Amino acid sequence: MVDTSVLVALASSRDTQHLKAINLLQMIEAVNKYDLIYSDCVLIETLTVIARRAEEQKRTGDFEMLANQVLVQASTPDSLVWLLPNVREKFNECVHLMLQTSGRLNFNDALIAIACKAYEIEHILSFDSDFDQITWLTRIGG
Repeated sequence: MVDTSVLVALASSRDTQHLKAINLLQMIEAVNKYDLIYSDCVLIETLTVIARRAEEQKRTGDFEMLANQVLVQASTPDSLVWLLPNVREKFNECVHLMLQTSGRLNFNDALIAIACKAYEIEHILSFDSDFDQITWLTRIGG
């Protein structure tokens, strides 16, 4: 599963993690061991982050280009997992996971972690060390 932190870094050459994200993606593709899977909530969060950054940096004209980069990256229909329709049934489980991590894992990340468990996804591509607390996930990108 690919997390927002990696997608945002890939989309923007101004991101401090941009080169790290490119190298990480190249490494993943080179070992040809993992499928890149994206979720709807990660795409939504990524688009929100890049829109906010474009606004803050007074670069709103760049938003369309950045958004297209994100959407192209995750455009393979087989690689997109729709999680948001399941929020109602997973809500309590997400809140419980948030509580277990004393709030260090936000709701979106809890939903991603729970989805990884349900889909038997063992690895997450992320720069977010909060995922290290999840026993059923191994973070790649640390």
